[in-house]
Amino acid sequence: MGVLLLVDELTKSVGDRMLFENVTFGINEGDKIGIVAKNGTGKTTLLNIIAGKDTPDSGSVTFRTDIKMCYLSQLPELKPGATIIEACLDGGGKIADAVSEYESALVAGDNDAINASVHKMDALGAWDYEDRVRQMLTQLDLADVSAAVDHLSGGQRKRVAIARAVMQYPDVIILDEPTNHLDVEVIEWLENYLKRQRVTLLMVTHDRYFLDRVCNRIIELDDRTAYFYDGNYDYYLRRRAERIEAMNAELARVKNTLRKEQEWMSRQPQARAGKAKFRIDQFYDLKERSKQRHREDNVKLETSAGYIGSKIFEAEGITKKFGDKVILDDFSYTFARYEKLGIVGANGVGKSTFIKLLQGLIQADSGDWNVGETVRFGYYSQEGISFDENKKVIDAVTEIAEDIEQNGVHVAPMQFLQKFLFSVPDQQKYIHTLSGGERCRLQLATVLMRQPNFLILDEPTNDLDIVTLGILEEYLSQFKGCVIVISHDRYFLDNVVDHLFVMEGNGVIKDFPGTYSEYAAWREECDRQKRLEDRQSDEKTSKSERTVERKEKLSFRERKEFELLEVEIEALNSEKAELDRIFNSGGTINDVAEKSARYTEIVNILNEKEMRWLELSEKA
Repeated sequence: MGVLLLVDELTKSVGDRMLFENVTFGINEGDKIGIVAKNGTGKTTLLNIIAGKDTPDSGSVTFRTDIKMCYLSQLPELKPGATIIEACLDGGGKIADAVSEYESALVAGDNDAINASVHKMDALGAWDYEDRVRQMLTQLDLADVSAAVDHLSGGQRKRVAIARAVMQYPDVIILDEPTNHLDVEVIEWLENYLKRQRVTLLMVTHDRYFLDRVCNRIIELDDRTAYFYDGNYDYYLRRRAERIEAMNAELARVKNTLRKEQEWMSRQPQARAGKAKFRIDQFYDLKERSKQRHREDNVKLETSAGYIGSKIFEAEGITKKFGDKVILDDFSYTFARYEKLGIVGANGVGKSTFIKLLQGLIQADSGDWNVGETVRFGYYSQEGISFDENKKVIDAVTEIAEDIEQNGVHVAPMQFLQKFLFSVPDQQKYIHTLSGGERCRLQLATVLMRQPNFLILDEPTNDLDIVTLGILEEYLSQFKGCVIVISHDRYFLDNVVDHLFVMEGNGVIKDFPGTYSEYAAWREECDRQKRLEDRQSDEKTSKSERTVERKEKLSFRERKEFELLEVEIEALNSEKAELDRIFNSGGTINDVAEKSARYTEIVNILNEKEMRWLELSEKA
């Protein structure tokens, strides 16, 4: 595999803060590289430099000649006033330009322009390209290609930008947080698409399942240096732990040696007379090396919550519609103490509306929310901070409270903000200058400082780095209160919630008793079962319609195998049905991990045996 681009000795600083220094690496054809780091260490800046949208302080980026690259930023820009199909074809090369001209000619009704564009489409073989673009847009749930991009939601605009990027068929795709603002089904589609394609990827994402399943190399930015790992995210975690352990062991050895050399240096000068100068130089080198340390400056969340009674909330016959769009239809539910619920569903089904109805921020058309007297909501909204953008961080927090209690200990706002990685200088920043990750940390701080006993988190994983996400997951797992989380981060959901509300649209909500991964496995099994039933139905129809033909007979061995398969399939289906009954019972499930693993194993075995049964049934 050839080298597509080479990053050589890149150094970049912002003001007096060094982001990274002398970073060097190459990207080979077929590499799928994920960049991971804490917020503020320069991940997006590195992508911008490679994409030519920023310049380094020193160093260079060299591309192989005739390399085509596409960059998908966090907030992609689409041509104002364009339709979806026009935006998708924008910048796609000669073929895309020909398709765009043809579409414009059709809209204008100009026969001469239509004829000219038809000839151009024929010459470039562009007809098939347009079909592929439309097919991809349909897969991304953007079937109305004539809709204006100006009226699309953030998630829909991101999907248009994804389609535009992949349909340019570039040699290298650079993705900056591609999963932000996408629903889980689209993330899984993109994940599967990128796994299958031979395209070369360089991306920044906090979606750990995405990193684990797509990437074959990981680059970690830490302490101004880049570390490289040839493997997926799980491999990176193991090797990173080994690296940190080795660094700490080396640091301990250096400090131990330094103590001995310090004694020697502390003697009277005459005691050192005639000693080799290199030993003195070595002492100062050891002293400098002893100052190096692996910095783990992490957000520090403490599990504190106000008392919450046994009554949380009861929903009775809640109905909510916006015109013809049904969000909830006669919804009733009793929320239990310490319950941790995840809400998933496609963009636009009403996930955020649901939690706003619960808090009384939006009024229901009918029905009642009966909320317990001791419930104190803490709401993290995906709309972000509602502070005055011209206020300083410390002033905005002090306005809420000048004294904050955490586990019985009173702290000042300045001390509290330091737990969320806002140093004293950072606390003097104006809010409008904060990065996306800093805004998320500030909003999280303002939510938790009130000591809520019922946390409602709407897309909390956007813009948070992987380290902070892990700390937030641990905090929520130990939180002595109730939690509702809306998230597209499957890893986050698996580690936080006990069960899911799956909002399917038209007011339909399915309560699934398990994690997102268990739900995905169950959904895949349902789809597989339906495909099998459809296939069997097609086979029966085909047999009844076609003329009876002479068929190859089963051999004695095949007939025995066929009979044994029927028995085995029946037993496996019975075991699977029993597991389905347990998962759908709504009760506490013992050994859920073991049962889930067995469920997946049964599904895989059934796939193989049913396919073999179908092959043999053709001869029976």
